[in-house]
Amino acid sequence: MSIVLEHYRYLHTIPELGFQEFQTADYIANQLEAVGYNVTRGVNGTTGIVAELDSAIPGPVLALRADMDALGHIINGEHCARHTCGHDAHASVVLTVAQEVIREGSVKKGRLKILFQPAEELATGAIAMVEGGAIDDVEILLGFHLRPVEECVLGEAIPAMHYSASSTLEVTFHGKPAHGARPHLGINALEAAAYAVMAVKAVPLPPHLTWSAKATRFLCDAGVTNSIPDKAIVCWDLRAAHNDTMDMLKEKVTCAIEHSAAAFGAIADVKLMKFIPAAEIHQDATALISEAIVDVLGSAGLTPPKSTVGGEDFFFYPRLRPNVKAGFWGLGTNLEPGLHHPDMHFDLKSLAVGVRIFKRCIEKTLG
Repeated sequence: MSIVLEHYRYLHTIPELGFQEFQTADYIANQLEAVGYNVTRGVNGTTGIVAELDSAIPGPVLALRADMDALGHIINGEHCARHTCGHDAHASVVLTVAQEVIREGSVKKGRLKILFQPAEELATGAIAMVEGGAIDDVEILLGFHLRPVEECVLGEAIPAMHYSASSTLEVTFHGKPAHGARPHLGINALEAAAYAVMAVKAVPLPPHLTWSAKATRFLCDAGVTNSIPDKAIVCWDLRAAHNDTMDMLKEKVTCAIEHSAAAFGAIADVKLMKFIPAAEIHQDATALISEAIVDVLGSAGLTPPKSTVGGEDFFFYPRLRPNVKAGFWGLGTNLEPGLHHPDMHFDLKSLAVGVRIFKRCIEKTLG
């Protein structure tokens, strides 16, 4: 069994949720220390890891980033963690790259940093790594993600994945309880919330922009059926291709929600529960990745850049450290039936391809 498959098969058996990747982080750190990396564990008080290899020769600082956390699922009525987004694959690929380049002596100038990041699914792991100083000295930062079969097949790779911005709003509508026979004495939080759901669907943004806003959770119960409910909670999922569009969308959605509540005399408490910025990808990083893909897969394996409505917290790195040249690519894996599906699976032969592409990026930058 190849080393990347060995790592993957083990990490796949120990899925851990965000900021709880204790076994995963320990395994990875031990592997890195064993081959000679200077390893920092517990970055910023989390399970994050930074490993560094210094050539002692002046040159650029290149970093590779992999996420480590699994997803939470409810399967057959049981809460569980499961690797259904491929983070175990990402960690396995980057760990193997780190081991092979140090054994092969590929880093001849500059410094190589390897980041293993927790809590990507919580959208707070990258922020924790940045605040812990993980990329303060990094010039080029590269990350990647397995892609669904409809985007990219085995033997292909995407040089730039343009992720969308995403936000989750949780809104608590506060009304006033009353008997169902005397509704005029109360304020119906349920009706105010329902009105807001429809108002958000009517939010006007320029038609040429790519965006969506939809209610994804509605919680309300007065405890009986003949009382006016005084509290309702609604969550909205917002998506936008660009960060400025997301800013506009959040403003208009919030306005629609608050005015809907006010029309009923209710109060809407709007909280931003989660935010992931849209992709900010540097052309130099994309050029480097493109060359590496062609070297490994040939020109037929290089697809055009692609866009996705999914979110990826990798893009907090360039957002918080704008001087970093960030690149993010997609690996064809024949992944089905889809990311985050409980039965997600992919062709394991793709892992070795990911290793080779990252190694070429290192050789071209630090070789």
